[in-house]
Amino acid sequence: MNDQQSETVLSVSELNREARYLLEDNFPAVLVEGEISNIAMPASGHWYLTLKDNNAQIRCAMFRNRNLRVRFRPGDGMQVLIKGKISLYEGRGDFQLIVEQMEERGDGALLRAFEQLKAKLKQEGLFDEGLKKTLPVLPAHIGVITSPTGAAVKDIISTLGRRFPAITVTVIPVTVQGNTAAAEMIAAIKLANKKQGCLSDLDVLVIGRGGGSLEDLWSFNDEALARAIAESELPVISAVGHEVDFTIADFVADFRAATPTAAAEILSPDRQEYSALFTAYKRQLSAQILKSLRQKQQSLIWLRKQLKHPGRKLLEQAQRLDEIEARLQRGFKNLLDRKYSTLKELHLGIRSHSPQRLVKEYRQESMNMALRLSKSMQQILHFKKSKLSENSHALNTVSPLNTLSRGYSISYTSNDQVITDYQSVKPGDTIRSRLFNGEIISTVKETAALDPSQGKD
Repeated sequence: MNDQQSETVLSVSELNREARYLLEDNFPAVLVEGEISNIAMPASGHWYLTLKDNNAQIRCAMFRNRNLRVRFRPGDGMQVLIKGKISLYEGRGDFQLIVEQMEERGDGALLRAFEQLKAKLKQEGLFDEGLKKTLPVLPAHIGVITSPTGAAVKDIISTLGRRFPAITVTVIPVTVQGNTAAAEMIAAIKLANKKQGCLSDLDVLVIGRGGGSLEDLWSFNDEALARAIAESELPVISAVGHEVDFTIADFVADFRAATPTAAAEILSPDRQEYSALFTAYKRQLSAQILKSLRQKQQSLIWLRKQLKHPGRKLLEQAQRLDEIEARLQRGFKNLLDRKYSTLKELHLGIRSHSPQRLVKEYRQESMNMALRLSKSMQQILHFKKSKLSENSHALNTVSPLNTLSRGYSISYTSNDQVITDYQSVKPGDTIRSRLFNGEIISTVKETAALDPSQGKD
C-alpha cells in the first residue's frame, strides 16, 4: 500500500489526455486507404465515419474547416484515401484518426506520388527559402507561360490592364494539361531565360493555369519542370488553380500565388494608389516647406525683438536679416521647384511606358519592312528579266532556223534520218530537204565522195 501511495495517481481524464499527447507527438501524418462506413454529418458541419478494410476498422473525424475543401460527397461503401493524424478522443478513450485531407481512391496513387516527389525535392533543398529570388517591385515586362485560350491568361491580362497598363505582358503559349504539357513549359522557361528578341527585357515569369482536379493539374507536379523552375535565372511565380490547390511547382517557385489573378495583383501596383501616393508626397513636401518657412519667420521675428536701438548698426542688421529671409525663401522655392520637376519627370516616365507608343513604333517598323520588301522584289524581277533576255538571245544564236535562213538546208532520208554521209543513200532513193521556209522532195541520181583538195582552195 505504501508503494502505491508513492506513485502518481491519475484520473481517467488525465490518463486519456496523456495517451492522446503521446499518440499525437510521436506519430506523423499518415496516409490510409479504406472503405467508408457509418458516416455521419451533423448540423455542426463536422464529419464522423469509420474507415475499414477486410480485417480491421478505425474511427475517423473530419472537422468542418477541413471537409469544406473536399470536392466530392463521401458516402458509405466509397473507397477513399485519407491523410490525417492519429489521436485519441478523451471523452470515450477511443483511438481515432483526425482527417486533414480526403481523396477518392482514383487519386490515391497520384497523391502518393505527389508526396514522394515533394519529400525528395525538399530533402534536396529545392524548397529552401534562401534560394528564392526576390520579385521586382515594379516590373516593366512580365512573361506569362500558360494556355493562350485559358481563363488564367485572361484574368492576368485584365487585372494588369486595370491596375497598371504600362506593364508589358508577353504570353508564351503552352499546353497545361496532357502528356506534352510539362515538356512545353520547360522549353518555354528556357526560351524566356535566353532573353532574346522581344523577351530581352523580361523581369519575371508567371507560370500557371486555372483550377482542376489533381489529375488535371498533374503536369505541374513533374520533376523536370520543378528543376527547370529552380534553375531559372528569372524570378518565377507559380499561379496554379485555386487557393486550395497545391502543386510541386508552388513549392519550388520563388513565390506562390493563390490564383492567376493574385499573381497579377502581386506584380502590379494600383495606378490610382500610385497617383494618390505622388499627390500625398507633394502635399507633404509643401507642408514641410511652409512649416520650415514659418519657423524661420518666427525666428526672424524673435531676433528683431531682441535688437536694441543702436542706430545705424541696427538698420544694417535689419537689412541683412531681410536679405537672409529673401535668400531663404528663394532657396525653398528652388527646392520646391526641383521636387515638382522630379515629380513631373516620374509622371512622364509612367506615361512613356504606355503601350500606345510601342504599337506606333511597331507599326512604323512594319511599314518600313514592307517598303524594303517591295524594293527588293522589284530589283529581283528586273534582274530576272535581263537574264531572260540574255538567254533568249543566246538561244536564237545557236538555233538551226537561224542557220537555215542563211541558205543552208538539212536533208532527210525516207525514214526521216538526217543525211550526214553520202553512202547512207543510193541512186533512186527519195530524199527530203528542209529549207528555211519550206521543203524540197527529190530523187537521187548519183552519189560521190568529196574531193579533199576542193576544200583547200
